[in-house]
Amino acid sequence: MSSIRVLIATSQYWPEIAGNAPYVSGLAEGLAARGHGVTVVTGYPHYPQWRRQGPLRLASRERRAGVTVRRRWHYVPREHSAADRLLYEGTLTAGGLTALGLRSRADVVVGVVPSLSGAVLAATAAAVYRRPLVLVFQDLMGRAAEQSGYAGGSRVAKRLSRFELALARRAAAVGIITPGFRQYLEAGGVAPGRIHRVRNWHLGEPSTRDRAETRARLGWPEDAFICLHAGNMGHKQGLSNLVEAARLLHDGNVRIVLAGDGNERQRLEREAEDLPAERIAFLGPQAPGDYEAMLAAADVLLVNQLPAVSDMALPSKLTSYFAAGRPVVAAVAAESEAAREVELAGAGIVLPAGEPAQLASVLQSLHHEPAKAHTLGEAGRAYAASALSRDAALAEYEAMIRWATGKRR
Repeated sequence: MSSIRVLIATSQYWPEIAGNAPYVSGLAEGLAARGHGVTVVTGYPHYPQWRRQGPLRLASRERRAGVTVRRRWHYVPREHSAADRLLYEGTLTAGGLTALGLRSRADVVVGVVPSLSGAVLAATAAAVYRRPLVLVFQDLMGRAAEQSGYAGGSRVAKRLSRFELALARRAAAVGIITPGFRQYLEAGGVAPGRIHRVRNWHLGEPSTRDRAETRARLGWPEDAFICLHAGNMGHKQGLSNLVEAARLLHDGNVRIVLAGDGNERQRLEREAEDLPAERIAFLGPQAPGDYEAMLAAADVLLVNQLPAVSDMALPSKLTSYFAAGRPVVAAVAAESEAAREVELAGAGIVLPAGEPAQLASVLQSLHHEPAKAHTLGEAGRAYAASALSRDAALAEYEAMIRWATGKRR
């Protein structure tokens, strides 16, 4: 098959290990490994800590795993009001425009959403270079502003929705990571035939490390029933629900653990400071390999969201959760994409968001139902193996990009 020159615009990229970054990085490197020429325009690592990682530089260019990566300086907010978010996206966009150049040999331009800057940069480059535009929706910007509860979010939600839908209508192809996004896009005027399902895949390989050794490294007693939330500790996760659930636990062996980082971590630690470590504990982000081992060493894997979060996003952690073979407990809105995915996989229990007493009760029940926990975990593992492989996902992305460029072969 003919090779394609691909330009990708994104706000997150390697070496970030949370959120969309592993998938965008995997997409770029996977396309390069398949013989395509790939250039990425992005910012500097900052997520999920929302602190700049590494030395301060205005611009850089590097080559990694066959991909040319161009980075530009941008503002990194510590607070997350609508104004801070717009400044963040605005500086990412302005910096990214300087990385595009006046001419490009790209055959297609791919923008990754929920980054406003990724969408704008990609649309601008596609217009300037007169190349087809592909937008990949990892989240929905307008829905996120409406549902996340940030200060000022409701005022900009309608504008963001109109803006992202206008860009999507211009795109030659639109990729969605979950079928639930389709209705929103079609209602916004995007032609159904241009919408393509592209899945996220499970990251890394399921851990083969000794479970007891991993638990000892993490300080987890063998008799503790570990209920683990891994990943970003941000606003939309609504993790105060987990702190309150820990406060209501009656079973002394059940422990909630939050592993990762984010702009809400310090506040959550203050909320939990009166609780003993036997009820709730915090861990930092885990490196690849250690992360998968941690998931496999837990007893239950937790997904938690604010009650208002419904169709705006599908948590990227679910792919790794399923592959770990542990039961998932999702405290999320019943109509959310997270609930749909957990139920589709048959991998866990969905319960209402923002109900800490019910969450505590479910966790304690699972502690005493090991056969049920095992069945749910194995269902998730089977779903990951059959539907969430990296090769299958890359084939979907490549087919969409070929469709957009007209290079079907």
